[in-house]
Formats: sequence, structure tokens, C-alpha cells
Amino acid sequence: MASGSYQCGQLSVDVASSSDSDLLGLDYQGRRLLLKPKISASGALYVAPGDDETSFWSKGERATFTVEGQAYPECLQAGALEMPFEATGNEPFWHARVEGKELLFNRPYETGEPETVQLETAVANRHGREFRGELDGQEVRLKVARQLCEDNMSGAQFPAQVRLELNGEVFQGCGGDPERLFRGAEWVVEDLAGTGIIDRSRMTVEFFDENRLAGMASCNRYGGQYERTAEGMTFDYMFATKMACAPALMNQEQRFLELMSDVKRANIGRQGELVLTTSKGEEIKAFQSTEK
Repeated sequence: MASGSYQCGQLSVDVASSSDSDLLGLDYQGRRLLLKPKISASGALYVAPGDDETSFWSKGERATFTVEGQAYPECLQAGALEMPFEATGNEPFWHARVEGKELLFNRPYETGEPETVQLETAVANRHGREFRGELDGQEVRLKVARQLCEDNMSGAQFPAQVRLELNGEVFQGCGGDPERLFRGAEWVVEDLAGTGIIDRSRMTVEFFDENRLAGMASCNRYGGQYERTAEGMTFDYMFATKMACAPALMNQEQRFLELMSDVKRANIGRQGELVLTTSKGEEIKAFQSTEK
């Protein structure tokens, strides 16, 4: 039976079996779900009574979590890696793709087709993983630490720092799925281009599956699509509901939506905040909500 803590992108989920029944309890964002077991071809599957679109499926250190049809990023126990796990480094370029017990590897200084290396897991703990293999008689080690990593050429951010050791030579890089940095949290805006926000007003940003974006704009709810590229992040197809509020709120909302439409970059700041930067260098800063 599934139990323990998982990280589904930015969403923390605590899972525990009930002592007096076969139900599974999930705690997240101040909420508690009770799910009942359901037959699954592999792993352990639990669904909400009367709602098959709310479910939790786990196998080993990985799980999937869906609430009312909304799928969160793959849920991982501490130190675990999503599979496949990809990492790259620059100057010289190298690329590694771990899938199960195999490494597809473009080694530094060489171009061409990737080579296959059989891996064994040398270290597995809550901080990350270390893999070891052999390529043409040379030892290959890939060390992965679950810490924010910034590409030294593009500035793009990744959820893991990666260290490659090949025949005694050391190369640094970044790895993991950048989506995990943004999804799974409701981000609450605390500063709008250096002007703060109106007391007791609320602007939020939330990233969903299928590149959907939604939140509160001050008075109205809004939605749209986001696109993440090597150069940054942009928002498109923005729309909002049509409620009317006090003029000050409507002005703030208009300013927020204008800035959002001009966002060109998304980063995680030093305090864990979301920083959205426009083409003019203006910033929207938001922190993870502590309530739902």
C-alpha cells in the first residue's frame, strides 16, 4: 500500500493508509482526500468514491495524482528522478538520458549518435541519485542532486544539478523537467512591476497540464496558454471573465493582464518566488499560496 511523502512538481502530498479501513488518506494544500482501492494491472490504484477522475496510482518511488481530471506532474518520493531523466552540459556539450538501467550518452567533445551504457545505482537517498557504468573501459558516473540549477549559457532553470565524471574528468550540467519548477502550486502575486498590490486584492498564476494557465486577475478570473522554450516563457490566447469591480481594482487588473501578455521569461528566485519578466524588463513576483 502506498505511503509516505511525494513531490508532484511543487505540490507536496502526504499519503497514509487508514488504520481501521482499506482507505488511503491524501493530505495536500490543507485538504484531505480519502480514496478507496481499485484493481490495477500493476502498482496500487486508489480512486475517490463516486469520482474516477480523482485518483492516486503508485509503484515504487513514483506515483501519479489526478484531481477532478487535472493531472499533476509525476509524483516522486524524496531523491527519486522522473523517468526518463535527461541532463545536459555546455562547454563542452554533453547529453545524458537515463531510462531504467540504461544511459543514452553523448560524451563531451564528440558528436554523432549517442552510445548506450548499462547502469547500476551506486547511491539512492533523499538528496538524489548516483549512477555508475562503463564505456570503452572508462568509468562513467552521473550524480544527480535535487537542487535548482541554472544553465550557464541560456539561463534556463532545471530542478536538478548534475555532475558527470568520465575517466576522472568532471563536467557540470543541469537536468530534470523544468515543468516541475512551476506546476503544482498556486502562485500569489505580491508585487506588480515594483508597485506592490492593493490591500486585500488577489492576483494568482497557476500552471496546469496541457500548457494551460489560469488564475485571478484582481476582479475577474482569467485563463490562457503558456509556452516554455529554451529562451523563456510566453503566454497567449488570454481571456478573462467580465465582472465589474471598484475602479482601482479594475485598473490593477488591466495592468496585470497587460504585463502578463508581454511576459517573455519565467524564473524561480532566491526565496523560491516565481518571477515573470516582460520584454521591457518589468517583473511580476509571486509566492506559493499557503492556502487553497
